[in-house]
Amino acid sequence: MSDTAAPAHQPPAGGHSHGASKAALAVGAIGIVFGDIGTSPLYAFRETFVGRSTVQLDTAHVLGVISLIFWSMTLVVAIQYVTILMRADNKGQGGSLALVALISRSLSKSRYGWIAVLLGVFATSLFYGDSMITPAISVLSAVEGLTVVDEGLERFVIPIALALLVFLFVLQKRGTAKVGALFAPVMIVYFTVIAGLGTWQIIQTPEILWALNPYHAVNFFVLDGWFAFLALGSVVLAVTGSEALYSDMGHFGRGPMRLSWFGFVMPCLLLNYFGQGAMVIGLPADEASRAIQNPFFFLASEEWRLPLVFLATVATFIASQAVISGAFSITHQAIQMGYIPRLNIRHTSETEGGQIYIPAVNWALMVAVVILVLTFQNSSNLANAYGIAVTGAVTIDTLLMAVLLVSVWKWKWWYAAPVVILFLIVDGAYFAANLTKVADGGWFPLLIGFVAFTLLTTWARGRKLMRDRMSEVALPMEIFAKSAKNSALRVPGTAIFMASSTAGVPSALLHNIKHNKVLHERVVILTVNIADVPYVDPDARCEYTDMGDGFYRAILHYGFMEETDVPVGLTRMERCGGQFDMMQTSFFLSRQTLLPSEKPAMPIWREKIFAWMLRNSASAMDFFKLPTNRVVELGSQVEI
Repeated sequence: MSDTAAPAHQPPAGGHSHGASKAALAVGAIGIVFGDIGTSPLYAFRETFVGRSTVQLDTAHVLGVISLIFWSMTLVVAIQYVTILMRADNKGQGGSLALVALISRSLSKSRYGWIAVLLGVFATSLFYGDSMITPAISVLSAVEGLTVVDEGLERFVIPIALALLVFLFVLQKRGTAKVGALFAPVMIVYFTVIAGLGTWQIIQTPEILWALNPYHAVNFFVLDGWFAFLALGSVVLAVTGSEALYSDMGHFGRGPMRLSWFGFVMPCLLLNYFGQGAMVIGLPADEASRAIQNPFFFLASEEWRLPLVFLATVATFIASQAVISGAFSITHQAIQMGYIPRLNIRHTSETEGGQIYIPAVNWALMVAVVILVLTFQNSSNLANAYGIAVTGAVTIDTLLMAVLLVSVWKWKWWYAAPVVILFLIVDGAYFAANLTKVADGGWFPLLIGFVAFTLLTTWARGRKLMRDRMSEVALPMEIFAKSAKNSALRVPGTAIFMASSTAGVPSALLHNIKHNKVLHERVVILTVNIADVPYVDPDARCEYTDMGDGFYRAILHYGFMEETDVPVGLTRMERCGGQFDMMQTSFFLSRQTLLPSEKPAMPIWREKIFAWMLRNSASAMDFFKLPTNRVVELGSQVEI
């Protein structure tokens, strides 16, 4: 007897899709999603002139830089991400892993499908470098505004920034539900203020509007050549956070996010950037040289600079919170998709399933951020490290977009080629410009990216090898059930044996009958299957097969964004021999120990890394929310 159904999409319980208006979701997105890109005006324009590119401070160059910022924001954020890639949702979810899952279904039989998977995993790996640098550079650049108020406050910048950052990470374990309610109003005030400051400067110096003409961006390269190319490494800071918009699409939906971007956020950002440019070209040379050291705060008159510092600091705090939450979400997806071992995950909200806290990730990020601040000392130095992770991820997304257009959306190649080539030229130029900053700090996110990529691929490879080895020696369940029904004493109750594979007999079951020589009246071999969709319809959650004589094979289906709560899932499996009474149910788990193989299937150093990850992964008991007093763990050994 079998009860099966195809997994289907289901929005998360308590999620934003239940009755919330488009306008309300758009307002919420302003507070949660746009903090990263929204705080870029603090340092992006400044770095093109005071950074390593040493661009001359005159009208032609200011117009060129502002024109580059405008067209970069238009092409990369507005067109590539908000218009095109947001159409590429995997059952409502976005991001590199969701995009890979979407593409993989079309390339499942292709010999080149693994390339797309590796690209997506590497883009995800680069995100971890970005999630370390973003809080450091954002908060540090905001606190540095104190030096505009009073140069004597410079010695307090790093202590204040570190205190704020440590407080931010300590706050994570309490959850962001209450703080999140303040995010949207604060960010709306922030965006409105920076737009107003920029508008006032544009009114004073309206010739800055000539920067809307792409001629000035082209002329910038004609005037400076190599230095203009280097400046791209700073200009791209204006679009950092664009990949986060795509990753956060599942929280609010593409419609509300597009409304927020085009209707409010993008105009506010452009007004501020144009205002910074207008202020600089409208000042005498000596004052302009002083203002360019921190043009964002010089937009405000002297008496309003301290309140602007406070507002900007709160905004960067919110932006950092969003990036940290994004790291939790990406890690959760990677765990569910089999790229990261099980970690301790805590849910911080009773109604919002997406609000999670992962202690290991949180403290690792905090240590990295503190080291970054102490090592680089100021936001200008950090700007050299920033950007390469973002541009790398954006370039990978462009390559994946090429596969998407041709393989999933079935565009003709002569339609897809011009689009892909355009974005590859733009994104590739930004990535190449940032590669020149490797020696000055760009090595850090690349190092983090390569370490994360090695860990993710090692776990996925080792996990596959371990399953393959176990399946090679697995006894077919049908044969076991027939031979065991009369050879062991049957005792009352239910035994659930957790199995990673839907075929064969779990090692825990073999060890149990070998050592204890008993079988429960009802024996369920349970596999938790993570689908390549974010959510599974609750009606399609359970699948089971009655194998006779009290033996059942069962599968619980979950999406990669869902919490794998096995006891709750079992409550919907009533026809699997009757209801499950947790007080009469025992869960049997296998704990594998790796043994060295005479012919290892992967290099020894990777095998040692995999063994270390296996030893330090969270127990299945915690991950599957099993009742602690009903779990029996049996060990087994396996060679890979």
